[in-house]
Amino acid sequence: MALPLASVDKLIRKAGAHRVSEDAAKELAAHLQETAIEVAREAITLADHAGRKTVKAEDIALAKKRMFE
Repeated sequence: MALPLASVDKLIRKAGAHRVSEDAAKELAAHLQETAIEVAREAITLADHAGRKTVKAEDIALAKKRMFE
C-alpha cells in the first residue's frame, strides 16, 4: 500500500516548496513508508514485551523516541 502522492505533495509544500515534481513526491513517499514500517516493527516488539497483541499509541511514541532520539 503506497501513500497517496497528493498527500505527500501537500507535506512537501507545507515544508515550503512552491512546486513539487512527481518523482520527488514518490521518493519521499517511499522513504516515509519504510520509516513507518520500522517504527511499527519496533512498536510491535514493545507491545509483545508488555504481553499485549494490541499496539497502542504509547508503543508508537516510545518506538519513535527510541529510534530517533
